[in-house]
Amino acid sequence: MNDELLRELQTTQQEMEPKVKAMSSASSALKQAIRLASQEKADALPMQKALAKLEQSLALVDAQGLHANGLQSATQAFAAETSRALDALAYEFARDLKETFEARGERVEGRPPTLVVEPLVLQIDINARKAQWFYGKEALTRPLALSLGAIVSAYDQQRKQIVGRRIATDAFLRELHAAWIGLLQEKSRRRINIVEAYSKLVLNRQSARFWNAPSRSTFKDYERPFFVRDLVLARDADPTVEVDGQRLGLRLGVATKSQTESTTRSIWIPTSALDGDYYSEVTFEEV
Repeated sequence: MNDELLRELQTTQQEMEPKVKAMSSASSALKQAIRLASQEKADALPMQKALAKLEQSLALVDAQGLHANGLQSATQAFAAETSRALDALAYEFARDLKETFEARGERVEGRPPTLVVEPLVLQIDINARKAQWFYGKEALTRPLALSLGAIVSAYDQQRKQIVGRRIATDAFLRELHAAWIGLLQEKSRRRINIVEAYSKLVLNRQSARFWNAPSRSTFKDYERPFFVRDLVLARDADPTVEVDGQRLGLRLGVATKSQTESTTRSIWIPTSALDGDYYSEVTFEEV
C-alpha cells in the first residue's frame, strides 16, 4: 500500500468533510423551507424555526468559504415571507383579543405589537409567542403565553390592583415626605433621587418584626408599579401635605436623557397609557 497516497486521500477527506456537512445542512434546511413554502397558507411559527435553520446553514456554508449566493438569496426571500406571516399572526391574535374585550364592553386600541386597554398596555412578542401587561413602563406580569384566557384573566387581576387601587393621599404624601427628609439628613444634599426615595419609603414601612428577623416572610412588600400608581393618584388629587404647620407641595424633577436609560435613576410616570415623562428627583416645597 502506498502510504503517501493514503495520507493524501485522508487529508483531502478531512478537508472535505466540513464542507459536505455544511452543504448537507443547507440542503436539509432548504427542503424544510420548500415544504412550508408550498403550503397554501403560511404557517408562521414553523416558518420561524425553519428560517433559523436556514440562517445557521448559511453561516456554516460561509464559514467553509463555499459559493453561497443562491442560498443567501433564498434565505433572504424566506425571511421576508416569514416576517409577513408573523405580522399576520400578530394581527390575527390582536383581532381575536379585541373581539374578546369588546364582547365585555371594553375598548382595545393600538396595533401589534402594542395594544392598549386603558390604562394598561399589552406588549406582544409574536416571535416568542408571549405577551406582557404593563402600567406605564412597569411590568405587571411575566411574559404570558398567547392564550386569550390567560391574558384576559391577567388583565382583570392587574386592572383590579392598579385601577381599583385606593389610597389616602395625605398619608401617602406624609410617608414620602418622611422618606425624603430622612434621605436629606443622611446624604446632606438637596437633590434626592426618586428611586432612592421609593426605596427609603419601602424600608420605612417595615415592621419591628422584620428588623428583628429579616426574611422574605417578614418583609412587607410595596411593589414599584404600586408606587407609580400612588404617585399618579396623588398628582391627580391634591399633591400637597401639611407638615409642622407648613403646607408643602410635591414636586417631581424631569429626568435627563442619560437618567431615563436606567431604572435605578428614574421612573416613568404616565399621564395616559402611552404618554408620560421620566422623573429623576423628588422634592417638597412650601406652597
